[in-house]
Amino acid sequence: MDAPPGGSDDPATFLAIAAHLRSLGLSAPRCYAQDLVHGFLLLEDLGDAVYARKIEAYPSLEISLYTAATGVLAAIQSQPPAANLPDLTAAEWAGAAGFALDWYRFSITGDRIDSADFCTTLTDALTRYADGPRVMILRDYHAENLLWLPDRQGLASVGLLDFQLAQLGQPGYDLVSLLQDARRNVSRETEALMIQTFCEQAGTTEANFRPAYAALGAQRALRILGIFAKLCLQGGKPNYIPLIPRVWQHLQHNFAIPELEPLAKICGQLLPAPTPEALARIGSQCGHFR
Repeated sequence: MDAPPGGSDDPATFLAIAAHLRSLGLSAPRCYAQDLVHGFLLLEDLGDAVYARKIEAYPSLEISLYTAATGVLAAIQSQPPAANLPDLTAAEWAGAAGFALDWYRFSITGDRIDSADFCTTLTDALTRYADGPRVMILRDYHAENLLWLPDRQGLASVGLLDFQLAQLGQPGYDLVSLLQDARRNVSRETEALMIQTFCEQAGTTEANFRPAYAALGAQRALRILGIFAKLCLQGGKPNYIPLIPRVWQHLQHNFAIPELEPLAKICGQLLPAPTPEALARIGSQCGHFR
């Protein structure tokens, strides 16, 4: 790992989170040598059996691999979190989703609008449905950051990567990241089964959990829509454009529950759908806002 200290990939933070995860019996890379001054770590190689590629090659593995990954979340959340993790307010989570207006909407319509009503509506949804007990969340918990380690037993068979941005958050956040993946399709059947499994392991009911899951999923989808548009317009990376329709589908899926009707309404007014014409407009501006 080569990451200058003090950045988003701070090696000291990575080491602290990795040690915490290993203390829970989970498979985070061990560190064999370190130079924190210059940001160098020599880490254990957990292999290349990335969930996404394994499931693509062997679709029948999806249920078993996702069941293990869901179990890891329950194990993490059943224990006290690592020390000194940041914690955001509902308003801060909503502000991060403002990228949907600042970049996604802008990339299609070309105009800037006041995001106050949007942020207030999303803050209200998060406060009402997803402001429960705080647990440790890894944030980027999806099939590109998980490894299949079949030689290890139990939950240790799930290799964990890219967790240095861990923070405190609502229990459903990482499950949303896992099941509403921006880069691959997870079947609705798998999603429903994993939600059931998670609720059983967490000791909650689906009736209580579903609104929180949907609110967190909406926040995440909105933020990612904005991030993908920004990566294209500002970063010159058109490869994110084809991912946008899947994220939009996740957003609409979360809006299906009646509790999120106010948020669905304002987003319907402010955010254009990613039609082929809209995606072409985003692509035509790739790299123009560096």
